[in-house]
Amino acid sequence: EPHASSSPAVATSSEAEEIEVLDSEDVLPMAAEDHWKALFDQFDPDNTGYISTEKFRSLLQRHGSELDPHKLEVLLALADSNSEGRICYQDFVNLMSNKRSNSFRQAILQGNRRLCSKALLEETGLSLSQRLIRHVAYETLPREIDRKWYYDSYTCCPPPWFMITITIVAFFLYNGVVLDRFVLQVSHPLYLKNALLYHPQLRAQAWRYLTYIFMHAGIEHLGLNVVLQLLVGVPLEMVHGAARISFVYVAGVVAGSLAVSVADMTAPVVGSSGGVYALVSAHLANIVMNWSGMKCQFKLLRMAVALICMSFEFGRAVWLRFHPSAYPPCPHPSFMAHLGGVMVGITLGVIILRNYEQRLQDQTLWWIFLSIYIIFVLFAIFWNIFAYSLLDLKLPPPP
Repeated sequence: EPHASSSPAVATSSEAEEIEVLDSEDVLPMAAEDHWKALFDQFDPDNTGYISTEKFRSLLQRHGSELDPHKLEVLLALADSNSEGRICYQDFVNLMSNKRSNSFRQAILQGNRRLCSKALLEETGLSLSQRLIRHVAYETLPREIDRKWYYDSYTCCPPPWFMITITIVAFFLYNGVVLDRFVLQVSHPLYLKNALLYHPQLRAQAWRYLTYIFMHAGIEHLGLNVVLQLLVGVPLEMVHGAARISFVYVAGVVAGSLAVSVADMTAPVVGSSGGVYALVSAHLANIVMNWSGMKCQFKLLRMAVALICMSFEFGRAVWLRFHPSAYPPCPHPSFMAHLGGVMVGITLGVIILRNYEQRLQDQTLWWIFLSIYIIFVLFAIFWNIFAYSLLDLKLPPPP
């Protein structure tokens, strides 16, 4: 065994490859990349960019105490499961930089996925914020190795700004300040006379396919959507990031209004149910597909509650659609936006939530579902341009 001193010591082994070991004061896993490479190069004298798993284990035994425990576990899992017998330097750097390459991830997932120490849920002495992050990890991620990686890497920077902004600013600020009330009932005189909701006579105003989410047909409609959006959307954004979650949400919103313009052509649309149902259905489908790996508490009961709330809100929308309108001949809002959101959730949404921190462009199924979605959007656009005049529909008068 080599003996450490105030300067790097040379191993006394008679083997051809002599290994220099850096002092602990020179081994700074959180320092610049050149320090990490200096450590790695002691085990790679030929500068090949790889070291054997045996040397890698030796590195971990000597310097593992200086690594974050969760990162150490991932490195050990990598060494255990690597079938090629060698570790790439770039994978080591990626781990130190809180990044995971596809080769690094696949090496772990193809081998033994059992981690060396206790589960994240069993750790004690955590602060309130740490317990919250751990709770979110168990709510959304099915694999322990992903949960520990997320727990170790999450910094709350940036915070889940998209879901909070779209909920608080969009819903309450607009409805409360601009319209001088937080919600417009379908019987209110200003219900149809605003520039936000989707109306079949005004379908050429493209912004209405998105802005209809800022209007709701009653306080119960607004309340259920806000609750589902915050309880499901915020944790999902904390894990998967604003870009992915906003994509699912906006795709559900657009699919909802386009579904109405195709399948329920004479009805207006209000409410954020398209985006909300896209997120919730994607989350529930992800739980079902990874049932054995999901460790969230009372998952069956909570799924049942979520489905009951969604069914209640959807049933209310169906009942309202066929209820006599307060402004004949314009009917009440359509319920087809809910179904459009669900279809986005169980296709695009499931792929996004299932592939935690993986590049979507490498997923074949992602491109298939994305192509189907784009085809539907293009079809709906042409439908809106030509079908209304060809079918000679009697549309309700403009508000």
